[in-house]
Amino acid sequence: LTRSQAKQVNAIMLTCGTYDAAGDFAYRVGLPGKSGVGGGIIAVVPGRCTLCVWGPGLDERGNSVAGVAALDRFTTLTGLSVF
Repeated sequence: LTRSQAKQVNAIMLTCGTYDAAGDFAYRVGLPGKSGVGGGIIAVVPGRCTLCVWGPGLDERGNSVAGVAALDRFTTLTGLSVF
């Protein structure tokens, strides 16, 4: 992807990649992410790395409970967030 395309993809992931929980995910995790109904979440630390987590238990919005918690812990411990 070009830088411009990567910026667009990250913006879409941040604003709607976790269904109706996008705002909460952005606040709690602080990274662009895309979840799937199988319990997987991919999150991007722009310019650094991509993280993948998986947990089968989903919340009421269709996102992995354990996956969101793991990403929250990661960004809290490392300080790697877009905010």
